[in-house]
Amino acid sequence: MSNELEPPAPAMDLAEVRTRIDGIDRAIQNLIAERARWAHQVGLAKGPLAAAVDYYRPEREAQVLRMVVDRNEGPLSDEVLVHVFREIMSACLAQQEPLKIGYLGPEGTFSQQAVLKHFGRSAHGLPMASIEEVFQEVENGNADFGVVPVENSGQGTIQITLDMFLTSNIKICGEAELRVHQYLLSRSGRIDDIERIYSHPQSFAQTQSWLRGNLPKVEKIPVSSNAEGARRARNSDDAAAIAGESAGLVYGLKKVITRPIEDHADNTTRFLVLGRQIFPPSGHDRTSVLVFIKDQPGALFNVLSPFAKHGITMNRIESRPSHQAKWEYAFFIDLAGHVDDEPMQRALSELDAHVAQIKLLGSYPVAVP
Repeated sequence: MSNELEPPAPAMDLAEVRTRIDGIDRAIQNLIAERARWAHQVGLAKGPLAAAVDYYRPEREAQVLRMVVDRNEGPLSDEVLVHVFREIMSACLAQQEPLKIGYLGPEGTFSQQAVLKHFGRSAHGLPMASIEEVFQEVENGNADFGVVPVENSGQGTIQITLDMFLTSNIKICGEAELRVHQYLLSRSGRIDDIERIYSHPQSFAQTQSWLRGNLPKVEKIPVSSNAEGARRARNSDDAAAIAGESAGLVYGLKKVITRPIEDHADNTTRFLVLGRQIFPPSGHDRTSVLVFIKDQPGALFNVLSPFAKHGITMNRIESRPSHQAKWEYAFFIDLAGHVDDEPMQRALSELDAHVAQIKLLGSYPVAVP
């Protein structure tokens, strides 16, 4: 006989549901404590190391987070579960010593949000005045890692970041993608009060259609970061800033418009994680190289053909003046795979014969959602 006509099971009493949840919470807490103890054993197994940076392995973190995504059957989203596990790993790593992460400051920037997304809240953020300073502090060892923006889905490349690689010895050891929501913020929260707006040039570009349609006559004043714009806007009722929600919380500003004002709903910025070494493969990696070309016919073809020959997907290519000689260019290329992969090694070896110089910028895990 079919059981289709059987009445549904009675709903559990609310007190019983809460008791069950309390029991699950205790079990989760015990498991987190056990994980932390085993993470500490990993540190002991590695022997006496100099600093927190010696314990951090981005390829291992990427593998763990991908397994979280692969196991997920709901009801929580991949992004939520990745965030939870990232924070657990961040706290476990900080048992040794918190990582020091340089980023474009001040507090409240999108770069800081990218730091929190990639390293978790147990890392120690170091706000810097410029992208150049982030590179310098990582290279000098004052920061363990750095986080800098490199491209936006709507506005393209952040050129200063690429140009820094022309002379810096820094290596790329990770990446993060951050969905960017731009808000109009002010002290009073009233749109009629606004006479001038402070923001980073990238944010003005990402909101230009909204500004043209809603505040066409307002003075737009570019500043070094969105957080700096929010800091300035807090001093006067006739000023506003375009920045992230976190900047409004840090600097005590209200949303003038409750919804984001970016022109494209999928507005996303890609950030690079800067370090001083290249890490082993994670299984799903990207390699970035800087190629200085020789001035000869077919130079670009010679750059591209070895990768096509060995079946390597090119994710991005961009040219910049080499800063070495007039009218000479360098190509920034992102490739699918790790430099330790045999096809990548063969392609780079063949490429070496046709170019003036190849500079390996890094091989690193592809961003986890």
